[in-house]
Amino acid sequence: MRKNVWSARIVPLALAAVFVGGLSATTAAPAQARTETKAPAQTSAQASARVTDAYYLRFNKGSVTNSRLELVKRTPGRDKVIKTYKAGSGQVKNTCAVGKGWLPNAGASKPYAVQWHRKNFDGIINGFVIKISDRKCHNGTKRTELFIHSEMKPNGKQGTIESERWTNNGPNDYYSNGCIKLNPTNIKDLFKRLDRVGWPKKMYVVN
Repeated sequence: MRKNVWSARIVPLALAAVFVGGLSATTAAPAQARTETKAPAQTSAQASARVTDAYYLRFNKGSVTNSRLELVKRTPGRDKVIKTYKAGSGQVKNTCAVGKGWLPNAGASKPYAVQWHRKNFDGIINGFVIKISDRKCHNGTKRTELFIHSEMKPNGKQGTIESERWTNNGPNDYYSNGCIKLNPTNIKDLFKRLDRVGWPKKMYVVN
């Protein structure tokens, strides 16, 4: 009888711990791009996409709303820029400003890793999304939840709310919460090219 009473007391306590733990994990999530950082399950087409060292991405910082993302091919002598896209990054140039600063630089010795990519991502950012690795800025602040993305619905089409609708009305659409942002046409073109030639492992950031 005592054993049953003891079990009855333990179960509610265990369930309460689970709920509290889940709530803590939810509220403690960082807010760089304000979305999930784990990759969703791969489809067979995404899993078979070739990864290569023959190409890499390079983000060339100009201003927060007018920079350049380059697809570069490694060639003897000087590497060849295959395609250049207008891009934005963050809202201010302070690389340590969590959730609004543009990306910290990353040279040849320690580039960003291109971790995964999806064409149907469903979060605060949607659709065509590339996840890049975390990075510490010059004062040691860790920048997390860093992506290359645009403004669209999870299915890649344009929506009606601001975060899913690209207007090309001035520079406003190029502002981000610390990520790299392309217009929808350009990010789809980038995906199409990388699906064909192979997905790079690395991204460099310079200015």
